[in-house]
Amino acid sequence: MTVSPNVFFEKCYGKYAIAAVNVFTMEQIHGLFRAGQKANAPFLVQITPVARNYANPDMLLAMIEAASRIYPKAKYAIHLDHGSESHAFDAIASGKYNSVMIDASHDNFDENVNRTKAVVDQAHKENVYVEAELGVLSGVEDEISVDERLAKYTQPKEVEMFVERTHCDSLAVAVGTSHGAYKFVGGQGIQFDILEEIQQRLPRFPIVLHGGSAVSQEEIERINRSGGNLNDGASGVSPDEIIKSISYGVCKINIATDTRVLWARVYREFFRDKPEQFDPIMPGKEYMDAYEQFMLEKFDLLGATGKASQFV
Repeated sequence: MTVSPNVFFEKCYGKYAIAAVNVFTMEQIHGLFRAGQKANAPFLVQITPVARNYANPDMLLAMIEAASRIYPKAKYAIHLDHGSESHAFDAIASGKYNSVMIDASHDNFDENVNRTKAVVDQAHKENVYVEAELGVLSGVEDEISVDERLAKYTQPKEVEMFVERTHCDSLAVAVGTSHGAYKFVGGQGIQFDILEEIQQRLPRFPIVLHGGSAVSQEEIERINRSGGNLNDGASGVSPDEIIKSISYGVCKINIATDTRVLWARVYREFFRDKPEQFDPIMPGKEYMDAYEQFMLEKFDLLGATGKASQFV
């Protein structure tokens, strides 16, 4: 059952957060829906432009629709992540997406406003929710690469004017996290003073945290013991910081890197331990099981377990 993000966020604000998970494959979609139904937890299924190019939008949407029938108790929304205008307009016109993100954060303030408002105007005609971004996240995710020197935090003094001029429904902010496996250089962590001021300026307005993966050191070590070569500097957002961020109005927490790291670990260990195997089904099953367990733990961390019953 699909639910609009605004309904999710009205219920969860300040109490728990919704996991927004990027998917690329059948195994990931199975694992996510299976965990969501088992945990009775709401979630967002996120599709990026790269995922659309890789699997084709129709294929991804068909798999999600099939998952909704296989797991009929799942409560979820379908979201376009990091889209341009063309991606957003295509998603809106399809009638399949509950929400879209327009990422014009690399432009200057006025251009970001103009591009965002154009998407909002079209989306709201079709009752599609819009996430915007203000401030620039560093790191690498999909084909997005932003040099660390260009990263800049969201300026709290700009958020009120941005929301007033664009009429966006939620706002992704740059508060220290980044995309990819190397989120924190120098261990600076989330800038809670920025989050606090944003919340004061935009009370009860849903805030989105991109780069929300934990990047487990145990997973990194297991990958490297299985032939991988990930840098020991890989690190993510600590559970304590994730929990704390919820009280500052963070309603949606994006997860992508963790599921990729998990994929690498499962497949590397599988073929290390079973070098005679070549059937993709066998490691695929292990990945789905590991993915389900990962998401069950993530729903617990975010306080979302059992909350899907709130949406009927």
